[in-house]
Amino acid sequence: MADKTPLTFEESYAQLEEVVRQLERGELTLDESMALFEKGIKLAQLCEARLDKAEQKVSQLVGIGTDSTDLAPFRARD
Repeated sequence: MADKTPLTFEESYAQLEEVVRQLERGELTLDESMALFEKGIKLAQLCEARLDKAEQKVSQLVGIGTDSTDLAPFRARD
């Protein structure tokens, strides 16, 4: 039975990197490449969703303790 535990961001990203490496080698058939490309798209979408969720959480946390109801955008340090 396959484990249905969702992949973490790090696991998804590592798998996506492996998909890219395999596709860049150019050693796969067209059908294999298309199947791997489809897997890569799904992994990229999963990573993007996880990042979006993390960004929303950071925005909410930055707004804690302020009188403003507006969410403060995340700003990276220089």
